[in-house]
Amino acid sequence: MIVTGGGRGIGAATARLAAQRGYAVCVNYRTNRSAAEKLIREIGGIAVAGDISREDDVIRLFEETDRSLGRVTALVNNAGIVDLRARVEDMSVERLQRMFAINVIGSFLCAREAVKRMAVRHGGRGGAIVNLSSAAARLGAPGDYVDYAASKGAIDSFTVGLAKELAADGIRVNAVRPGVIQTEIHAQSGDPGRVARIAESIPLKRAGEPEEVARTILWLLSDEASYITGTIVDVSGGR
Repeated sequence: MIVTGGGRGIGAATARLAAQRGYAVCVNYRTNRSAAEKLIREIGGIAVAGDISREDDVIRLFEETDRSLGRVTALVNNAGIVDLRARVEDMSVERLQRMFAINVIGSFLCAREAVKRMAVRHGGRGGAIVNLSSAAARLGAPGDYVDYAASKGAIDSFTVGLAKELAADGIRVNAVRPGVIQTEIHAQSGDPGRVARIAESIPLKRAGEPEEVARTILWLLSDEASYITGTIVDVSGGR
């Protein structure tokens, strides 16, 4: 399995659970080498640095996995960014380009390389891909980060289209759409108190934990979900 952005948060929880369930795991990270290597010391596998918005980095990520772990059968497109809270009229083109390069193009590039290895037409044995969307794709995130929400809306469309494209190749493609989860992403948006502020508006009256998202991801990758593809599962506490 390759988990992009796997050093922290939902990615780390997914990598940890995957290792417990028998996967050999490649943890991709962009800058936080210490977190990724600490995780690998715990679970085994390999850690590979790379910016998924860069084609050469993505190719190297998959080639290193090929050499160290063998042909990938599961991909978790987890890597993504959010930016500071802003209205659309205040967003620079540089911010927008970075947002879509990482959150959308990066997922396309990683899926492309995975398909080359998984697809029956390419000599593979099939496999499964899970993309990380967000409840923001449904809600729009007005006044916060419409650009992030739009990038995750693209992931929803990508998931449905890719699933139909790859069904005959033995590859299932699904997505999870987390709501408010206890991770560092809120501090990155300049709103570290967001979880506490929003929790009461969630029907379950709390934020989710990364492990709760990870369990859904591992289920979608497993044979228990063998007849599920092109599906987006909300993990949002009812919000």
